[in-house]
Amino acid sequence: MHLIEAGGALIIFVGAVWAFARFATTGLRKRSLIGEFNKIRLSLGRFLVLGLEFQLAGDVLRTAVAPSFAEIGQLAAIAAIRTILNFFLTREIAQERAEIEGDQKEPSHADTLQPATS
Repeated sequence: MHLIEAGGALIIFVGAVWAFARFATTGLRKRSLIGEFNKIRLSLGRFLVLGLEFQLAGDVLRTAVAPSFAEIGQLAAIAAIRTILNFFLTREIAQERAEIEGDQKEPSHADTLQPATS
């Protein structure tokens, strides 16, 4: 149980370190950060969602062994909070992905200009 919760915390930690390192290296290269920033946030969001899933699994396992009413109430509150966080993270990831894919599919202005034919 504690191993699963530690795994969730490790996943979140690794994701945060990875995102920070990627953000720092992108910033040092002085490239445009807007497009890369969205990709980094999307990846970090995936790490957060996965880590929260492990955390919730650990809570469920801990409570399943010998639950008291207080522990069940705490699990319900924790599960609700993590589920809400997970829902909004997943929704934001989907929006970011759609935005990134939409930006990649848009034709450039030069592609849309066609010579006039008479």
